[in-house]
Amino acid sequence: MKSKIPLLSLIGGGPGDPELITVKAIRAIESAHVILYDALINVALLSYMSPGAKAVFVGKRFGCHALSQQEINHLIVHYALSYGHVARLKGGDPFVFGRAQEEINAARGNGISVQVIPGISSAMAVPAAQGMPLTCRGMAESFWVTTGTTCSGEISSDIRLAAQSTATIVILMAMNKLETIMDIFIANGKSETPVAVIQNGTTENEKIITGTVKDIFFRVQCEGLSNPSVVVVGEVVKLHRDWLRQLSHSGANSSTSLQPAYITNQ
Repeated sequence: MKSKIPLLSLIGGGPGDPELITVKAIRAIESAHVILYDALINVALLSYMSPGAKAVFVGKRFGCHALSQQEINHLIVHYALSYGHVARLKGGDPFVFGRAQEEINAARGNGISVQVIPGISSAMAVPAAQGMPLTCRGMAESFWVTTGTTCSGEISSDIRLAAQSTATIVILMAMNKLETIMDIFIANGKSETPVAVIQNGTTENEKIITGTVKDIFFRVQCEGLSNPSVVVVGEVVKLHRDWLRQLSHSGANSSTSLQPAYITNQ
């Protein structure tokens, strides 16, 4: 019988491809008594659970919350005190829009130890998997990662600041406000700036649309893309076409170089 000393492991499950997870994360899943997992997790990761461990879906996704954050906090405390080691399996990295600090506070407030196991964030991995470096000499010296909407449902004020910069802008949770967000970029003279919208990045269901600030919303509407998607705004999006050309020449077709289901180029 494994130790039932209360412990919370906050685990980053990566962007979607089940191979993009750390060894330390796998070991934590294997040793956990209970796994609380989110909607964006690839369920293939649950294959690392030990026999007899309990998996509990606590799916949180924009517009579709199976449980409130308060309810999730309650489950963390309940299972840790009752079973011992709880693995809280989150998409991407737990400290990037993962509300991890709220769960840490709930656990520590009840005498439960916490360890954080960072994950590969979709903000970086999804563009990278499509040949878009967030920084590139001569193109982008820095990058922003921001949410499209705040907890109140309003557009983040950081979007307006980001739209004034020459950095690569990565926007998560933006699809429900995409048209308004692009209008902010247009107002800052960025109508012709390249944009990519990548849905279900790094998975076999990946879809990608590219265009410009002025037309990306209409392209996305036409093709029906929705959450979960990563929006990339910046000159580095142009490198995606070179990436595709090289893939077609090399015939690459592995689990680590997944081809998107369809592509609409600029």
